[in-house]
Amino acid sequence: MKIFRSESFVDYKTYTFNYATYCIKEDPGELPEIYALGFLPYSNDVHLKAETFYLARSLRVDLSVFKESSENRRVERKIETLRPSFEVLPIDDFNVNDPEFKSYCLDFAGKRFSEPLSRERLDYIMQSPSISHIFKFKIDQQTVGYVISIIEQGSLHYWFAFFDLDLHAYALGKWMMYSVIKWAFEQKLNYVYLGTCYGEKSLYKVRDFKGLCYFDGNQWDYDMKALKQKCKSDKSFSLDAFKQDTDLFLQRLLKKPS
Repeated sequence: MKIFRSESFVDYKTYTFNYATYCIKEDPGELPEIYALGFLPYSNDVHLKAETFYLARSLRVDLSVFKESSENRRVERKIETLRPSFEVLPIDDFNVNDPEFKSYCLDFAGKRFSEPLSRERLDYIMQSPSISHIFKFKIDQQTVGYVISIIEQGSLHYWFAFFDLDLHAYALGKWMMYSVIKWAFEQKLNYVYLGTCYGEKSLYKVRDFKGLCYFDGNQWDYDMKALKQKCKSDKSFSLDAFKQDTDLFLQRLLKKPS
């Protein structure tokens, strides 16, 4: 892998010189390490030929300490009357160019994504060489959701999810995420990566699942109370975390893993 940095915002009066950090995958076997270093796949530039990842505050489930929560049980009880099911399809057995699949994804994205998902970007995502499996969810033989995933050497990335919004009352999206995590646990995988965790809208991930930790830019931290506080104050940062409370930052950075 090749890690590089790109100069970003500058505030000389506070000695803040930001650099965005990226990674280029050079070999498929590098994926577990790339995720372990806090990187996630970058798909915002459809003209990029190199498979590129960006560093962010990401969230993962440590399956060695994962356990079912009361919220997981509640969601499962609520939807079980519909008898939902899912299958895990290797990408080679799935038609990524199926017009119905593309329309399904684009329709969902148009209603739920804060930034529009273009057909061109969807095509770019589905051509990623790292995508390995599609989780396909059904109720009474009718497709109600898809999860695009990357599975490699004990790690699973729950990348993009698309689902039937008419089943909102049954918390279908929550059930799908829980089902994938539970499946990974049963398959004895090590981690499930759930993407970024910024802002209060992402807190549903933090509340719903056990065994969570987040990448703070340096290491994986299991302190969910600290993460919740970060998410609630994301828009109000005027200084980077180190300058906001230097002693606390260094204390957390240098603490020994439990």
